[in-house]
Amino acid sequence: MNCSIVIRAYNEARHLPRLLQGIRQQTVREVEVILVDSGSTDDTVAIAQAFGARVVHIAPQEFTFGRSLNVGMSAATRELAVIASAHVYPVYPDWLERLLEPFADDSIALTYGKQRGAETSKFSEHEIFARWFPDVSNPRQPHPFCNNANAAIRRSLWQIHPYDETLTGLEDLAWAKWAQSQGWGIAYVAEAEIIHIHNETPRAVRNRYRREAMAFKRIYPEAHFSAYDFLRMTAGNIVNDLWHAARKGVLRRHFASIFWFRFNQFWGTYQGYRQSLEWNWSLRQTFYYPRGTDAVDAPRREVEPIRYQ
Repeated sequence: MNCSIVIRAYNEARHLPRLLQGIRQQTVREVEVILVDSGSTDDTVAIAQAFGARVVHIAPQEFTFGRSLNVGMSAATRELAVIASAHVYPVYPDWLERLLEPFADDSIALTYGKQRGAETSKFSEHEIFARWFPDVSNPRQPHPFCNNANAAIRRSLWQIHPYDETLTGLEDLAWAKWAQSQGWGIAYVAEAEIIHIHNETPRAVRNRYRREAMAFKRIYPEAHFSAYDFLRMTAGNIVNDLWHAARKGVLRRHFASIFWFRFNQFWGTYQGYRQSLEWNWSLRQTFYYPRGTDAVDAPRREVEPIRYQ
């Protein structure tokens, strides 16, 4: 089993070494690493080259998420291409092995793995990861939700249908929606776990969700997110987060961030979705609804985690 790994990066010198260290410790050894750099001014490129990665460049003014992926996929030579953000790192040495396993089924076009937050992640971000990326795998999910921070696709299908370079985000969702419309399957792999590092300001959170909402409206023109939705989703998710924080004994530490994170998440969403209509219920639940108050312990894995320096 072998693969290409496409990493998008801009000034990721702080986080990139851990990802590249994790790749070196994988049970899948035959990999080529391609870093798509969009104008870094720090040591990102030098670090990638020191680890043996092939670096390709795009000008900052040309950057979109779809454009950077298309450039990276063009440089890849393997049929299976793993896509990872530069600010993630694998938890286990069988991350790649597990992520690629579903491709043994010739009808699978895309797989994506579990994501969890880092110590610097806001509490509400942890809750979002837990909602979007459950502890149980799904070998053929019914909806196109996925995330290119930790995913893999068949390059031969990408050659037929490249990523949309005009979207402001969610190029992964648009591609998965196309793949499912052609009869291909999408697999979620809980065992292919990574840590996703976010440490955003309120403004950055608002802008991220506004950008993604604008993209979702493009993908699903019938979508809507009303002022009532903004109030209801903000209040519902704040209450849910407060409950989980209190249960874990960390409410005092995260009380303020829960309020500002959820407000900016849904205010950005409202700004991006205004004047749209109704959209798919299962995707609406996946993106926005709280994960509920059922306390379920994640299954323990027998694999020893990677020990990073």
